Amino acid sequence: MSVKVAAALLLLRLGAFLGPASCGKVLVWPMEYSHWMNLRVILLELLRKGHEVTVLRSSSSSFFSTDKTPGVKFETYPSSISKGEAEELFVESLRKCIYELPKQPFWRYFSVLQEIMWEDSRYFEILCRDAASNQELLQKLQESRFDVVLADVFSPCGDLLAEVLQVPLVYSHRCFAGYTYEKFSGGLSLPPSYVPILPAELTDHMTFMERVKNMMYALYFDFWFQTFNEKRWNQIYSEVLGRPTTLIETMAKADIWLVRTYWDLEFPYPALPNFEFIGGLHCKPAEPLPKEMEDFVQSSGEDGIVVFTLGSMVSNMTEERANVIASALAQVPQKVVWRFDGKKPDTLGSNTRLYKWIPQNDLLGHSKTKAFVTHGGTNGIYEAIYHGVPMVGIPLFGDQPDNIVRMKAKGAAERVDFHTMSSMDLLKALRTVIENPS
Repeated sequence: MSVKVAAALLLLRLGAFLGPASCGKVLVWPMEYSHWMNLRVILLELLRKGHEVTVLRSSSSSFFSTDKTPGVKFETYPSSISKGEAEELFVESLRKCIYELPKQPFWRYFSVLQEIMWEDSRYFEILCRDAASNQELLQKLQESRFDVVLADVFSPCGDLLAEVLQVPLVYSHRCFAGYTYEKFSGGLSLPPSYVPILPAELTDHMTFMERVKNMMYALYFDFWFQTFNEKRWNQIYSEVLGRPTTLIETMAKADIWLVRTYWDLEFPYPALPNFEFIGGLHCKPAEPLPKEMEDFVQSSGEDGIVVFTLGSMVSNMTEERANVIASALAQVPQKVVWRFDGKKPDTLGSNTRLYKWIPQNDLLGHSKTKAFVTHGGTNGIYEAIYHGVPMVGIPLFGDQPDNIVRMKAKGAAERVDFHTMSSMDLLKALRTVIENPS
């Protein structure tokens, strides 16, 4: 699906709420980091079509940049948690996901995962209580007469606000089979016989024992694991609405689920008419690189370049891992553009240049780019698909391992393990995706 077609589909669906040839008022309950970058594309298109967009953000948020979203109104509400506390919670959660969770034995993995998720849940609860109990804010939202709420499903409360305001709800969502609420609230049927459950890291072609494993994951998510502490959320929702209700029941009232993937990434599974797949919506043609970076890229000659980034959330890589990576990159004939924010590795080669930030899409769309080394975030994968660049996946947490499993199954990627890979492992994977025409 092209970006224009996907955007047109989204606007037509929103237009069904707002009436023919009319502009509406959209209230946004966002999620930060890569989730926001994806949502921002939708908001800018809504603005271009003449709709009014208001984004709710807490005073503890430090990520949303108003200067990069001209025309979007930001409504900031006071939070009972400080920016410093919020950032500390995020960094600690990320550290546990990347460095502690992978070390757990199978029988302990899920309990540790739930502990991490419930820590995040407590933070989201604070944000929701701060907003939903702020009578001045709710009065202001009521008077604004919004036509629709657009919310990220990963951070509950947008559904609660839609219920309070009595307006339609549209979810933006990275569909996690069995991981969140598309099954229980969205009503999807996800047969474990052929739909791999995240985070089982399986394909849709499973052996008998892999199906047994997948069934165990499915039963686990159905009967024990809770992404959010539902008892606490049910209490918040019931208090705000003044009647008994549940998180799942309120989420189930979503009119549309905008799923940020498509069949070029996913394996087949049953869907419903109100699930719209918009994967790659943010992809666009490459723009010219900054002159200094363009000169470095052009100096690569016929060998071309490798683009390396593990995303915006990883800034605490150990020196040992950084040196393993740098040693491998030093051995390829290509020049390497590496997004890295830390101490310069001792084994860094003369062919590798470090940047605290890179124009990822523009680099992937450059004619000299031969390979993309990525953590496997959905946004980066779609940019690589869009520009036709093969990948080496070094997944870290969340949906990233399963994203790389999907890309490897489709012949677009190789995978190495962040914690155990040697320089030779990474070098071999790079050579495979660069030199093997398949």
